[in-house]
Amino acid sequence: MDNPSNMPNSRKVSLIAVTVAASLGSNYALIGFANLKIMDLLVFITGFLYGSLIGASVGILIWAIYGVLNPYGFVPQIWVATMLSESVYGIAGGILGKSLSTMDLSSDKTQLSILFGAVGFLLTFLYDLATNIAFALTFNIPLIVALITGIPFAIIHQASNAVLFGICSIPLLTVLERASRRWGHGISKK
Repeated sequence: MDNPSNMPNSRKVSLIAVTVAASLGSNYALIGFANLKIMDLLVFITGFLYGSLIGASVGILIWAIYGVLNPYGFVPQIWVATMLSESVYGIAGGILGKSLSTMDLSSDKTQLSILFGAVGFLLTFLYDLATNIAFALTFNIPLIVALITGIPFAIIHQASNAVLFGICSIPLLTVLERASRRWGHGISKK
């Protein structure tokens, strides 16, 4: 798994397809748990390893599918808002991956875990804010009402992502890098 610009198109497409499928599968498997999603972490990790463009593409494609086949219903304005908001995880992952490209993930796991947890929390706060604004505008609800009624869901979403990003990012990145080396491809975050 090389620098995204050096990857053959078939590998890029395969990577995107597998990540989208894993994210969709996890979304449907966790449907009974409101706002507990592994998808956000997978989009972020994809961006971290392969750059913002691939990460954002994965985020948009997941919601392009999940938004249409959403068990909670389909609303075009919310669909567009979630696609664009989810892409931010991939973009931020790409930016952070590039800025930490020379860092050894095993060097200071505690600091990195705190960083990943904080990033997960912040990105999820922005995601929830954007989607609540879209909800308020779509259904002509006062923004303050939409934000207040969304607080319980936002707390679950933001707290669970802070924990998932903080605990799972380093092990997931480590496993993917090892597997990549075993397959004869290095992950380059350049």
